[in-house]
Amino acid sequence: MFSFFRSSPKPSPAEASATSPETPEKVTARQTWLGKLKAGLRKTGGSIAAVFTGTQIDEALYEELETALLMADTGVKATEHLLKDLKARVKAAKVTEPVAVKALLIEAITDLLMPLQKQLNIGNQKPMVIMVAGVNGAGKTTSIGKLTHHLTDQGASVLLAAADTFRAAAREQLAVWAQRNTVEIISQEGGDPAAVCFDAVSAGKARGRDVVLVDTAGRLPTQLHLMEELKKIKRVVQKADAQSPHEVLLVIDGNTGQNALTQVKAFDDALGLTGLIVTKLDGTAKGGVLCAIAREKAIPVYFIGVGEQLDDLQTFDAREFAQALIS
Repeated sequence: MFSFFRSSPKPSPAEASATSPETPEKVTARQTWLGKLKAGLRKTGGSIAAVFTGTQIDEALYEELETALLMADTGVKATEHLLKDLKARVKAAKVTEPVAVKALLIEAITDLLMPLQKQLNIGNQKPMVIMVAGVNGAGKTTSIGKLTHHLTDQGASVLLAAADTFRAAAREQLAVWAQRNTVEIISQEGGDPAAVCFDAVSAGKARGRDVVLVDTAGRLPTQLHLMEELKKIKRVVQKADAQSPHEVLLVIDGNTGQNALTQVKAFDDALGLTGLIVTKLDGTAKGGVLCAIAREKAIPVYFIGVGEQLDDLQTFDAREFAQALIS
């Protein structure tokens, strides 16, 4: 079984299920990536950290913190939860300095986000069928390309399915990623998306591939006829393999704030999501929306992205993210 842990090293195909120590290269790459994440969340982190520059712990501090968290797209429910949790921690620890409250907030956010931290395991089924959805512009196809890199880097064989059949640019973009990662792709011009997926899953089984990654057309959750098409794709995939899709991932743009939570709810209702990929956290993203997701949906975040390079998509770690958010 292939397991994608934080900073996991690259095993050979024969050793993919074995656990081995982190290599210096992987550690360095992770540290570089964390620097990008902290830089992307710097504006948010600075606003929250500024709350703790005062001289006393009082209601004014908590009111300022509430405002800062809401501005960070944390959402009302998660903000209320964090404030209640933080006050309990402050009381239990008997801290008297505001700067010490900052460390306790990091702990509170870490605990809130911990249910989202889950590894993506490949190898329990062959092929494992991963269906990827998302709105236009969220970085869905690019994330699939990077995810393909992660999978092949761990020794898994991957087959791509270009199910966005009505947009030539999408097929071409996925074909570029297939070539870049040296993997095969199932594609057809102007065909039925569900038929492409059926062919891809069937081909994956016949060719002994470890993973079939399905790229679906981008759509808004308000486009009901297109959401129905996604449901159809899922049903047809199940005809090719009754147990599939084994993972249904949603790619969300970290810059969309609370709208990301709306997307998660809508796509989960339609497809039954098993995981998330959060992109573009190196832009103007505020990051707090992950707290809102943790409080209201708690769907695992397998990966988060901070750039355009292959290694800029990395596994999600609750503590690392909390520290980056409150840096």
